[in-house]
Amino acid sequence: MGGTMRALVKHHAGFGAELREVPIPTIGPNEVLVKVKATTICGTDVHIYKWDDWAAGRVKPPLVFGHEFSGEVVEVGDQVTHLQIGDHVSAETHIVCHRCPQCLRGDYHICANTQIIGVDRNGCFAEYAAMPAENLWKNNKDLPPEVASAMEPMGNAVHTALSGPITGKRVAVIGCGPIGVMAVAVAKASGASQVIALDINEYRLNLAGTMGATTLINSQEVDPVTRVKELTGGHGVDVVLEMSGHPVAIQQGFAMLSLGGRISMLGLPTKPVELDISNEIVFKGIQVHGIVGRRMYETWEQTAGFLNSGQVDLKPMITHRFSLEEFEKGFELMMSGKSGKVVLYP
Repeated sequence: MGGTMRALVKHHAGFGAELREVPIPTIGPNEVLVKVKATTICGTDVHIYKWDDWAAGRVKPPLVFGHEFSGEVVEVGDQVTHLQIGDHVSAETHIVCHRCPQCLRGDYHICANTQIIGVDRNGCFAEYAAMPAENLWKNNKDLPPEVASAMEPMGNAVHTALSGPITGKRVAVIGCGPIGVMAVAVAKASGASQVIALDINEYRLNLAGTMGATTLINSQEVDPVTRVKELTGGHGVDVVLEMSGHPVAIQQGFAMLSLGGRISMLGLPTKPVELDISNEIVFKGIQVHGIVGRRMYETWEQTAGFLNSGQVDLKPMITHRFSLEEFEKGFELMMSGKSGKVVLYP
Protein backbone atom coordinates (compact mmCIF):
# COMPACT_ATOMS: atom_id res chain seq x y z
CA MET A 1 0.00 0.00 0.00
CA GLY A 2 2.77 2.46 0.89
CA GLY A 3 2.39 5.86 2.51
CA THR A 4 2.29 6.81 6.17
CA MET A 5 -0.15 6.50 9.06
CA ARG A 6 -0.73 7.83 12.56
CA ALA A 7 0.48 5.53 15.31
CA LEU A 8 1.00 5.67 19.05
CA VAL A 9 4.69 4.99 19.66
CA LYS A 10 6.48 4.04 22.85
CA HIS A 11 9.21 6.47 21.93
CA HIS A 12 11.66 6.22 24.82
CA ALA A 13 12.57 4.29 27.95
CA GLY A 14 10.34 6.32 30.27
CA PHE A 15 6.79 7.39 31.06
CA GLY A 16 4.30 8.15 28.31
CA ALA A 17 4.04 7.77 24.54
CA GLU A 18 3.92 9.91 21.39
CA LEU A 19 1.54 10.07 18.44
CA ARG A 20 3.73 9.93 15.35
CA GLU A 21 3.54 9.60 11.59
CA VAL A 22 5.14 6.26 10.64
CA PRO A 23 5.25 4.10 7.49
CA ILE A 24 2.24 1.87 6.81
CA PRO A 25 3.53 -1.68 7.33
CA THR A 26 4.25 -3.85 4.32
CA ILE A 27 3.07 -7.47 4.27
CA GLY A 28 4.63 -10.75 3.25
CA PRO A 29 3.03 -13.55 1.21
CA ASN A 30 1.31 -15.11 4.25
CA GLU A 31 0.30 -11.85 5.90
CA VAL A 32 -2.66 -9.50 5.86
CA LEU A 33 -2.93 -5.72 6.24
CA VAL A 34 -5.82 -4.64 8.46
CA LYS A 35 -7.36 -1.17 8.68
CA VAL A 36 -7.87 -0.81 12.44
CA LYS A 37 -11.46 0.04 13.38
CA ALA A 38 -11.08 -0.13 17.17
CA THR A 39 -8.32 -0.90 19.64
CA THR A 40 -8.67 -1.44 23.38
CA ILE A 41 -6.20 -0.63 26.14
CA CYS A 42 -4.89 -3.57 28.17
CA GLY A 43 -3.14 -3.67 31.53
CA THR A 44 0.01 -4.69 29.64
CA ASP A 45 -0.19 -1.45 27.65
CA VAL A 46 -0.40 0.46 30.93
CA HIS A 47 2.79 -1.26 32.14
CA ILE A 48 4.50 -0.13 28.94
CA TYR A 49 3.06 3.38 29.16
CA LYS A 50 4.20 3.77 32.79
CA TRP A 51 7.53 2.03 32.00
CA ASP A 52 7.70 -0.21 35.05
CA ASP A 53 10.39 -2.81 35.71
CA TRP A 54 8.66 -5.46 33.61
CA ALA A 55 8.39 -3.13 30.59
CA ALA A 56 11.99 -1.98 30.98
CA GLY A 57 13.17 -5.59 30.88
CA ARG A 58 11.06 -6.62 27.89
CA VAL A 59 10.22 -3.76 25.51
CA LYS A 60 12.71 -2.09 23.17
CA PRO A 61 11.63 1.43 22.09
CA PRO A 62 10.78 2.89 19.65
CA LEU A 63 7.81 0.59 19.14
CA VAL A 64 4.20 0.93 18.03
CA PHE A 65 2.49 -0.68 21.01
CA GLY A 66 -1.04 -1.98 21.64
CA HIS A 67 -2.22 -5.54 21.00
CA GLU A 68 -6.03 -5.67 21.18
CA PHE A 69 -7.80 -4.64 17.98
CA SER A 70 -10.35 -5.34 15.31
CA GLY A 71 -10.58 -4.09 11.77
CA GLU A 72 -11.18 -4.68 8.10
CA VAL A 73 -8.86 -6.54 5.74
CA VAL A 74 -7.54 -4.15 3.07
CA GLU A 75 -4.67 -6.17 1.57
CA VAL A 76 -3.78 -9.88 1.48
CA GLY A 77 -0.53 -11.67 0.69
CA ASP A 78 -0.09 -13.93 -2.34
CA GLN A 79 -0.35 -17.13 -0.27
CA VAL A 80 -3.44 -16.15 1.74
CA THR A 81 -6.56 -18.10 0.70
CA HIS A 82 -9.00 -18.01 3.66
CA LEU A 83 -9.32 -14.23 4.03
CA GLN A 84 -10.47 -11.63 1.53
CA ILE A 85 -10.45 -7.85 1.28
CA GLY A 86 -13.45 -6.56 3.23
CA ASP A 87 -13.47 -9.30 5.89
CA HIS A 88 -13.94 -8.11 9.48
CA VAL A 89 -11.38 -9.62 11.84
CA SER A 90 -9.99 -9.74 15.36
CA ALA A 91 -6.41 -10.70 16.15
CA GLU A 92 -4.77 -13.50 18.11
CA THR A 93 -1.82 -11.48 19.32
CA HIS A 94 0.60 -14.32 20.10
CA ILE A 95 2.70 -15.15 17.04
CA VAL A 96 4.13 -18.64 17.39
CA CYS A 97 7.01 -20.56 15.84
CA HIS A 98 5.35 -23.92 14.88
CA ARG A 99 8.69 -25.66 15.60
CA CYS A 100 9.12 -25.97 19.37
CA PRO A 101 7.90 -29.08 21.25
CA GLN A 102 4.85 -27.21 22.54
CA CYS A 103 3.76 -26.15 19.05
CA LEU A 104 4.39 -29.60 17.62
CA ARG A 105 1.96 -31.13 20.12
CA GLY A 106 -0.66 -28.44 19.41
CA ASP A 107 -0.12 -26.30 22.53
CA TYR A 108 0.52 -23.12 20.55
CA HIS A 109 -0.55 -20.89 23.45
CA ILE A 110 2.62 -21.90 25.33
CA CYS A 111 4.99 -21.71 22.36
CA ALA A 112 8.54 -21.37 23.65
CA ASN A 113 9.28 -18.67 21.07
CA THR A 114 6.11 -16.59 21.26
CA GLN A 115 6.25 -13.01 20.04
CA ILE A 116 3.47 -10.65 21.16
CA ILE A 117 2.46 -7.76 18.94
CA GLY A 118 2.85 -4.39 20.65
CA VAL A 119 5.40 -5.92 23.02
CA ASP A 120 8.03 -7.78 20.97
CA ARG A 121 7.11 -6.31 17.57
CA ASN A 122 5.00 -3.42 16.27
CA GLY A 123 1.39 -3.46 17.40
CA CYS A 124 -2.00 -1.95 16.71
CA PHE A 125 -2.33 1.51 18.27
CA ALA A 126 -2.32 2.74 14.70
CA GLU A 127 -4.41 3.17 11.57
CA TYR A 128 -3.12 -0.09 10.08
CA ALA A 129 -1.62 -3.32 11.41
CA ALA A 130 0.12 -6.17 9.60
CA MET A 131 -0.55 -9.69 10.88
CA PRO A 132 0.10 -13.29 9.85
CA ALA A 133 -3.13 -14.46 8.21
CA GLU A 134 -3.32 -17.45 10.57
CA ASN A 135 -3.57 -15.04 13.53
CA LEU A 136 -6.80 -13.42 12.36
CA TRP A 137 -10.25 -14.54 13.46
CA LYS A 138 -13.06 -13.72 11.02
CA ASN A 139 -16.09 -12.09 12.63
CA ASN A 140 -19.68 -11.45 11.70
CA LYS A 141 -19.84 -7.99 10.15
CA ASP A 142 -22.55 -6.89 12.59
CA LEU A 143 -20.28 -7.43 15.62
CA PRO A 144 -19.42 -3.94 16.96
CA PRO A 145 -15.71 -3.19 16.40
CA GLU A 146 -15.06 -2.40 20.08
CA VAL A 147 -16.57 -5.76 21.09
CA ALA A 148 -14.52 -7.51 18.40
CA SER A 149 -11.39 -5.83 19.78
CA ALA A 150 -12.19 -7.08 23.28
CA MET A 151 -12.41 -10.70 22.07
CA GLU A 152 -8.67 -11.10 22.69
CA PRO A 153 -8.78 -10.30 26.43
CA MET A 154 -12.13 -12.07 26.73
CA GLY A 155 -10.26 -15.13 25.45
CA ASN A 156 -8.04 -14.90 28.55
CA ALA A 157 -11.18 -14.94 30.70
CA VAL A 158 -12.66 -17.88 28.79
CA HIS A 159 -9.40 -19.85 28.97
CA THR A 160 -9.11 -19.21 32.72
CA ALA A 161 -12.73 -20.02 33.55
CA LEU A 162 -13.02 -23.10 31.33
CA SER A 163 -9.69 -24.70 32.18
CA GLY A 164 -11.72 -27.11 34.31
CA PRO A 165 -15.36 -27.96 35.14
CA ILE A 166 -17.45 -24.95 36.14
CA THR A 167 -21.13 -25.84 35.62
CA GLY A 168 -22.88 -26.04 38.99
CA LYS A 169 -19.72 -24.96 40.81
CA ARG A 170 -19.23 -22.22 43.39
CA VAL A 171 -16.79 -19.76 41.80
CA ALA A 172 -14.78 -16.85 43.20
CA VAL A 173 -13.28 -14.29 40.82
CA ILE A 174 -10.48 -12.38 42.56
CA GLY A 175 -9.61 -9.11 40.83
CA CYS A 176 -12.29 -7.28 38.83
CA GLY A 177 -10.26 -5.53 36.20
CA PRO A 178 -11.68 -5.91 32.68
CA ILE A 179 -10.59 -9.54 32.30
CA GLY A 180 -11.87 -10.43 35.76
CA VAL A 181 -15.22 -8.81 34.97
CA MET A 182 -15.39 -10.81 31.73
CA ALA A 183 -14.56 -13.97 33.70
CA VAL A 184 -17.57 -13.22 35.90
CA ALA A 185 -19.80 -13.13 32.81
CA VAL A 186 -18.26 -16.32 31.38
CA ALA A 187 -18.67 -18.22 34.68
CA LYS A 188 -22.28 -17.12 34.94
CA ALA A 189 -23.03 -18.05 31.34
CA SER A 190 -21.37 -21.44 31.87
CA GLY A 191 -23.77 -22.37 34.66
CA ALA A 192 -21.82 -21.64 37.83
CA SER A 193 -24.15 -21.85 40.85
CA GLN A 194 -22.48 -18.90 42.60
CA VAL A 195 -20.15 -16.26 41.17
CA ILE A 196 -18.52 -14.30 43.97
CA ALA A 197 -16.54 -11.23 42.83
CA LEU A 198 -13.79 -9.83 45.06
CA ASP A 199 -11.86 -6.56 44.73
CA ILE A 200 -11.07 -3.39 46.69
CA ASN A 201 -12.28 -1.07 43.90
CA GLU A 202 -15.99 -0.25 44.24
CA TYR A 203 -16.27 0.95 40.63
CA ARG A 204 -15.06 -2.37 39.27
CA LEU A 205 -17.03 -4.40 41.80
CA ASN A 206 -20.17 -2.68 40.54
CA LEU A 207 -19.19 -3.60 36.97
CA ALA A 208 -18.83 -7.21 38.09
CA GLY A 209 -22.35 -7.03 39.50
CA THR A 210 -23.64 -5.67 36.19
CA MET A 211 -21.94 -8.57 34.40
CA GLY A 212 -23.59 -11.24 36.55
CA ALA A 213 -21.80 -11.67 39.89
CA THR A 214 -24.15 -13.06 42.53
CA THR A 215 -22.18 -11.57 45.46
CA LEU A 216 -19.75 -8.65 45.66
CA ILE A 217 -17.04 -8.56 48.35
CA ASN A 218 -14.84 -5.57 49.07
CA SER A 219 -11.79 -7.24 50.60
CA GLN A 220 -10.84 -4.07 52.48
CA GLU A 221 -14.16 -3.93 54.31
CA VAL A 222 -14.62 -7.58 55.37
CA ASP A 223 -12.40 -10.61 55.73
CA PRO A 224 -12.91 -12.23 52.31
CA VAL A 225 -12.07 -15.78 53.40
CA THR A 226 -14.51 -15.67 56.30
CA ARG A 227 -17.23 -14.17 54.09
CA VAL A 228 -16.74 -16.75 51.34
CA LYS A 229 -16.92 -19.56 53.89
CA GLU A 230 -20.19 -18.07 55.19
CA LEU A 231 -21.62 -18.00 51.66
CA THR A 232 -20.67 -21.62 50.97
CA GLY A 233 -21.78 -23.40 54.12
CA GLY A 234 -18.26 -23.42 55.50
CA HIS A 235 -16.83 -25.41 52.58
CA GLY A 236 -15.24 -22.69 50.48
CA VAL A 237 -15.56 -22.29 46.73
CA ASP A 238 -14.96 -25.06 44.21
CA VAL A 239 -13.15 -22.79 41.75
CA VAL A 240 -10.99 -19.68 42.21
CA LEU A 241 -10.17 -17.54 39.17
CA GLU A 242 -7.21 -15.45 40.34
CA MET A 243 -6.98 -12.29 38.20
CA SER A 244 -5.37 -9.80 40.58
CA GLY A 245 -1.76 -10.93 40.92
CA HIS A 246 -1.70 -9.38 44.39
CA PRO A 247 0.24 -11.52 46.91
CA VAL A 248 -2.32 -11.12 49.72
CA ALA A 249 -5.25 -11.81 47.37
CA ILE A 250 -3.49 -14.93 46.07
CA GLN A 251 -3.01 -16.24 49.61
CA GLN A 252 -6.67 -15.52 50.33
CA GLY A 253 -7.67 -17.35 47.15
CA PHE A 254 -5.91 -20.54 48.26
CA ALA A 255 -7.43 -20.20 51.74
CA MET A 256 -11.02 -19.88 50.44
CA LEU A 257 -10.69 -22.85 48.06
CA SER A 258 -12.46 -26.04 49.09
CA LEU A 259 -10.85 -29.47 49.41
CA GLY A 260 -10.28 -30.87 45.93
CA GLY A 261 -10.93 -27.51 44.29
CA ARG A 262 -9.27 -25.74 41.39
CA ILE A 263 -7.44 -22.41 41.26
CA SER A 264 -6.68 -21.02 37.81
CA MET A 265 -4.18 -18.19 37.89
CA LEU A 266 -3.93 -15.43 35.28
CA GLY A 267 -2.85 -12.49 37.48
CA LEU A 268 0.86 -11.66 37.49
CA PRO A 269 2.56 -10.89 40.82
CA THR A 270 5.47 -8.48 40.58
CA LYS A 271 7.48 -10.44 43.15
CA PRO A 272 7.58 -13.99 44.62
CA VAL A 273 4.57 -14.98 46.72
CA GLU A 274 4.83 -16.99 49.95
CA LEU A 275 2.39 -19.94 50.13
CA ASP A 276 1.70 -22.67 52.68
CA ILE A 277 2.08 -25.44 50.12
CA SER A 278 1.59 -28.30 52.60
CA ASN A 279 -1.74 -27.10 53.97
CA GLU A 280 -3.18 -25.11 51.06
CA ILE A 281 -2.17 -27.33 48.13
CA VAL A 282 -0.97 -30.82 49.08
CA PHE A 283 -3.30 -31.71 51.96
CA LYS A 284 -6.26 -30.03 50.25
CA GLY A 285 -5.66 -32.06 47.09
CA ILE A 286 -6.32 -29.07 44.84
CA GLN A 287 -5.41 -28.36 41.22
CA VAL A 288 -3.35 -25.27 40.39
CA HIS A 289 -3.51 -24.10 36.76
CA GLY A 290 -1.23 -21.45 35.33
CA ILE A 291 -3.02 -19.66 32.48
CA VAL A 292 -1.30 -17.87 29.61
CA GLY A 293 -3.01 -16.44 26.55
CA ARG A 294 -5.74 -18.34 24.80
CA ARG A 295 -5.80 -21.87 23.40
CA MET A 296 -5.34 -21.47 19.65
CA TYR A 297 -7.98 -21.69 18.38
CA GLU A 298 -10.31 -23.60 20.67
CA THR A 299 -10.68 -20.59 22.98
CA TRP A 300 -11.51 -18.31 20.04
CA GLU A 301 -14.31 -20.64 19.00
CA GLN A 302 -15.69 -20.63 22.55
CA THR A 303 -15.40 -16.84 22.82
CA ALA A 304 -17.17 -16.28 19.52
CA GLY A 305 -19.86 -18.73 20.62
CA PHE A 306 -20.55 -16.79 23.83
CA LEU A 307 -20.82 -13.51 21.92
CA ASN A 308 -22.75 -14.71 18.87
CA SER A 309 -25.30 -16.54 21.02
CA GLY A 310 -25.87 -13.54 23.25
CA GLN A 311 -24.87 -15.52 26.37
CA VAL A 312 -22.26 -12.86 27.13
CA ASP A 313 -22.78 -9.17 26.38
CA LEU A 314 -19.58 -7.13 26.64
CA LYS A 315 -21.16 -3.75 25.96
CA PRO A 316 -21.78 -2.84 29.66
CA MET A 317 -18.08 -3.20 30.47
CA ILE A 318 -16.91 -1.02 27.55
CA THR A 319 -17.14 2.21 29.52
CA HIS A 320 -15.08 4.85 27.70
CA ARG A 321 -14.36 5.73 24.07
CA PHE A 322 -11.73 8.14 22.70
CA SER A 323 -10.04 8.99 19.44
CA LEU A 324 -6.43 7.83 19.10
CA GLU A 325 -5.36 11.46 19.56
CA GLU A 326 -6.95 11.41 23.04
CA PHE A 327 -4.81 8.48 24.20
CA GLU A 328 -3.63 10.34 27.32
CA LYS A 329 -7.21 10.50 28.64
CA GLY A 330 -7.62 6.77 28.04
CA PHE A 331 -4.44 5.86 29.90
CA GLU A 332 -5.25 8.20 32.77
CA LEU A 333 -8.60 6.44 33.19
CA MET A 334 -7.02 3.00 33.10
CA MET A 335 -4.48 4.03 35.72
CA SER A 336 -7.21 5.49 37.93
CA GLY A 337 -9.06 2.18 38.12
CA LYS A 338 -12.33 3.98 37.36
CA SER A 339 -13.04 2.35 34.03
CA GLY A 340 -13.93 -0.90 32.41
CA LYS A 341 -12.58 -1.41 28.92
CA VAL A 342 -11.27 1.79 27.27
CA VAL A 343 -11.49 2.01 23.47
CA LEU A 344 -9.33 4.10 21.11
CA TYR A 345 -10.58 4.72 17.57
CA PRO A 346 -7.91 5.45 14.96
